[in-house]
This record gives sequence, structure tokens and C-alpha cells, in this order.
Amino acid sequence: MSDEQVAAPTNRRRISQRGIATRERILEAANRLMFVRGVNATTLDDIREASQTSKSQLYHHFADKQELVRALVKYRGALVLQRERGGLERLRSFSGLVRWRNALVKANSLNNGRYGCGLGSMAVELSDQDEQARSMLLETFAAWEKLISDGLHRMRDSGALRPDADPEKLATGLMAALQGGYLLANAAHNVAPMEVALDMALEHIKSYLSEPSGEPTR
Repeated sequence: MSDEQVAAPTNRRRISQRGIATRERILEAANRLMFVRGVNATTLDDIREASQTSKSQLYHHFADKQELVRALVKYRGALVLQRERGGLERLRSFSGLVRWRNALVKANSLNNGRYGCGLGSMAVELSDQDEQARSMLLETFAAWEKLISDGLHRMRDSGALRPDADPEKLATGLMAALQGGYLLANAAHNVAPMEVALDMALEHIKSYLSEPSGEPTR
């Protein structure tokens, strides 16, 4: 066996490692640009320039924009769920819901309410354009909503919520308030509508508490 034949596997591993880093760089650039500009207004040339990659590098990892966008849906979804697990996996009390609400509002206030939810904005743009992307977004929203309903189940099981509370319906209502709040905050460039929407949803959940709570919803 020649030296070149022996060295080939090592070279492939080194190229693969560089390739992973390049792919990640492209997705990070696409995530930043499409969050601010939207999917349709961001071109592959924009992403190539922002990620400092050549056309050959970009097309090596993504055959076209649709493939890149679908990868971004998965990438952004993973980031959102990782963040939400931090605030919801141990949810057991109404005060935990308030802390979760406050963290989301604070994060969105850094942009003065602009740009909305990264997943919600993609859903608006893609749901009627790409069935596969729509399905992936739906799965991510379902996982996010389940994190909320699981926390509400824990609250009900511990007696914090009344037995007649329906965690799934309450979670759907809270998610709808959150996404609607993001949308209105984006239109207003102000987080106030998001605060109102979330607080009204939390007040509804609060009405199912087994013991009256003096905790504010913010």
C-alpha cells in the first residue's frame, strides 16, 4: 500500500472537520440575517458574504436556498428548544411561569420588540411555500408547547392547580398569546403588546390555582 493510500483516510477526516465548521458558519450567518431581514429578503449571496464562504463551499453543503432554509428551520428550532428547556423543564409553580414570561419579554425588549419570534416569523413566510419546512416548524412548536403543558401537569399533580385545569388547553392558549404578542410587538416596535398578551394568558392560568396567589403576573 502506498503512502498516499495510507494518508487518504486522515485527509478525509480533516476535510470533514473543516466541512462541519464551514456548514455551521453558514447556518449561523443565515440565522442572523434571516432573523432581521426575513427568509425571502435574504439571498444566498448575502449569506455567502456574511459567512465568508465561496460559492463552491456553500453549494457543497446546500444544493439551493430551499435546502439551506430547511436546515435553518432545524438549526433555529434546536436553539429555541434548548433555551426553553432551561426555563420550563423544572416548572412547578406559578412564580416559575412569571419568571419565564419575564425572561422572554426582557429578551425581546433588547430589540424594542422588533423581528418577532425567530420560529414564528419563519412560519409566516414558509407555511404556504414549503410543506416540509411547515411540518418541521409545527413539530418544533408542538415540542415547545409540550414543555409548557408538562410544567402545568406537574403543577396540577402537586395540587398547585385545581383538578379541572386542562394543561394542554392552557398551554395552547399561552403559546398563542406568546406568538401573537411577538407579532404585535414587532408591528409596534414596542414590547408592551407582548406583555399584555402574556399577562392576560397568565391571569387565566392563575384563575385555576388551588390557592389564591398574591403574585403579580410580571
